[in-house]
Amino acid sequence: QEASHRFALPTSGSGGAVKQENFVLSTSGTDQVKGVMTLQGDALCQADVNLKMPRNNQLLHFAFREDKQWKLQQIQDARNHVNQAIYLLMNRDVNYQFKTGLEVLKLMDAVMLQLSRARNRLTTPATLTLPEIASSGLTKMFTPALPPDILVNFYINLNKLCLTVYQLHVMQPSTTKNFKPAGGSVLHNPGAMFEFGSQRYEVSHVHKVECVVPWLNDALVFFTVSLQLCQQLKDKISVFSSYWNYRPY
Repeated sequence: QEASHRFALPTSGSGGAVKQENFVLSTSGTDQVKGVMTLQGDALCQADVNLKMPRNNQLLHFAFREDKQWKLQQIQDARNHVNQAIYLLMNRDVNYQFKTGLEVLKLMDAVMLQLSRARNRLTTPATLTLPEIASSGLTKMFTPALPPDILVNFYINLNKLCLTVYQLHVMQPSTTKNFKPAGGSVLHNPGAMFEFGSQRYEVSHVHKVECVVPWLNDALVFFTVSLQLCQQLKDKISVFSSYWNYRPY
């Protein structure tokens, strides 16, 4: 229940809308990339990114279009799994009596599966290829439009909201003899190559900025505690089951 409450964020005012929270994403010691993100439940409703180009220190600024929001699928999925775990536990008459230990074990396994899936959605970001990032709807979210040599990706990693900015350079025909396209990854390194729109690119710079989202941190703690409680109940049931199975009379 506590984990579930973290995903149903507190409402502000009487309108019943989910509260908006602002986060500043940056890294200590460098100001190459700074981002201010507005998170509303599972949606990024505003994003403001400043990027200082290493070559000429030119400052690029781009922000979400006002009519656009970006859904964070990881948060959406985690919330759905938590709610499914609660449904499994509550989907019984208030006076229901369990008949066997096996029945309880089966229920705990089903609940633990949903809790594990919820936790894994936050701890394991999707691995994407660079063409997948390039063709993502995220590239259409910004105004002014992203330059063709910039890619961005947002994701959740544990309790953090992460923004990755990739700077690219076009590979000349003379250099493409060593072309080796990169596979899927959460974070691509400089030197990674890919082909997109009949053009070959190489990643020249990678900037990753992040910040902790406190309620995601809480949710992860509650997932761990919930799974421990389920396991403790399973262990107790198993002890009693073995006791009844091996009675000498």
